[in-house]
Amino acid sequence: MIVVDTLTKKFTTKERTSAFALRATTREVTAVDRVTFEARDGEVTGLLGPNGAGKTTTLRMLSTLLSPDSGKASIDGADLATQKAAIRRKLGVLGDAKGLYWRLSARENMMYFAKLQGMNETDAKQRADVLIRELGLEALGDRPTQGFSQGERMKVAIGRSLIHNPQTVLLDEPTNGLDIMSTRSMRDLIRGLKAQGKCVLFSSHIMQEVAALCDRIVIIAKGHVVFNGTPQEVLSTTGLASLEDGFVKLIGSDEGLFA
Repeated sequence: MIVVDTLTKKFTTKERTSAFALRATTREVTAVDRVTFEARDGEVTGLLGPNGAGKTTTLRMLSTLLSPDSGKASIDGADLATQKAAIRRKLGVLGDAKGLYWRLSARENMMYFAKLQGMNETDAKQRADVLIRELGLEALGDRPTQGFSQGERMKVAIGRSLIHNPQTVLLDEPTNGLDIMSTRSMRDLIRGLKAQGKCVLFSSHIMQEVAALCDRIVIIAKGHVVFNGTPQEVLSTTGLASLEDGFVKLIGSDEGLFA
């Protein structure tokens, strides 16, 4: 379970007032502003918002890649501020398909990360075999990942994030670059994680995915949570018939939205 309480993150940027200005002025930008929500075990929680809303910054804080300026959060009872190592052991994190070792095979990439998580050789191999089968990578499992398509790399990255069988999973745009059949397989995988009682938090711009998968939705706009509830509550709150229209009304824009 993820509990987020008034989490805040600010960045300092430098800007020139004109092309001829000799000095840049500094400006503080609040990327995430007192964000509060829960993501529960046995549920899929969608983190939605337009580009630049603060979704990825929130996920990076929860995955311990960024430290919040204020507020607090816990993951499976471990405190974000004081128990980073424990959180890293509990989490499975998919940021994107970058960071694969291209000279290693799909299986070797997964097993390497299993060993980083302290798994022994036998357990790592068995777990990698299961994930390769579930992700449809049987024909590619022992080939170097160099030359893999974007979708194939994404599958390996997903397998890597799940190799240690984490209780809580953070997925940032998990279907990015996947074809239709791979996207369907990914949805089945997410449903399977939910059925196992896992806590799944994922960001997406694709309303079809959100409608098909999410038990709860957290919508962020300009760093603030503007909605936190079920998909049905989006419709009842906005008085609109579609999740897409409700999303647009809540954030006041259709920026970054894909049907």
